[in-house]
Amino acid sequence: MILIDGKKISQDIKDEVKAEVSAFKEENKKDVSLAVILVGDDSASKVYVRNKKKACEYTGIRSVSFELPYETKEDELLSLIDELNDREDIDGILVQLPLPPHMDENRVTLRISPKKDVDGFHPVNVGNLLIGNEGFLPCTPAGIIELLKRSGVSIDGKNCVIAGRSNIVGKPMALLMLRENATVTVCHSHTKDLKDICKEADIFIAAIGKPKFFTRDYIREGAIVIDVGMDRDSEGKLCGDCDFEDIKDLCSYITPVPGGVGPMTIAMLMKNCLLSAKTRALSK
Repeated sequence: MILIDGKKISQDIKDEVKAEVSAFKEENKKDVSLAVILVGDDSASKVYVRNKKKACEYTGIRSVSFELPYETKEDELLSLIDELNDREDIDGILVQLPLPPHMDENRVTLRISPKKDVDGFHPVNVGNLLIGNEGFLPCTPAGIIELLKRSGVSIDGKNCVIAGRSNIVGKPMALLMLRENATVTVCHSHTKDLKDICKEADIFIAAIGKPKFFTRDYIREGAIVIDVGMDRDSEGKLCGDCDFEDIKDLCSYITPVPGGVGPMTIAMLMKNCLLSAKTRALSK
């Protein structure tokens, strides 16, 4: 069993981005800039935003922060996004989710210019992904592709089973695996014979948000397992959707939780910010 080290691979990517950001600044005499908007004081969101700022600092990307009170009206947030869309010095806009319940996440996501949508959530970027055009890729699925490739895993021709069909992970993951010539099956809460289908996977990607749900009954010997889950077990410890101790001896490769997929998401966000700056510089 080979443990896929997401911390190391994400660090490699951040180092590559850091070098490219430095070269970009030298050539274009301007910063690469990311605007991060946080509404309210959700503790998990604050941690995510802090980690994103630290990654910006490390890679040399300028981070512009907007921390708005919980009671901020949706129209005020939309006005701020409009302003950031128009600002020449901003390359990427990120609104930390979830938003307070009085705000419509879809409406907010749609308001971000597709050219600055470094999360890859705007329908224009999702559509580009679907038909294979250039655009921003959602950070977690793109990070998983990097994890596999940089670990020496060949995706071409493999049977890939994805458990979960969210817009953020499951669906875009399926499209990216198709782009890499995998044969893809997406499972969800209505899937029949789930264990049998999962056992067919050469590459199994778990993204359902249920702690330690996937035991050895779901995993075939030699499978490559990517665990996207970030859950808490009965003792309050961080764990994934897979029961790591139960399945690890069956796997050829496996990601740990924490330290697997998680660090990749922020590394790919940095990569998207750089891509946005380069694309915008070329279009002038």
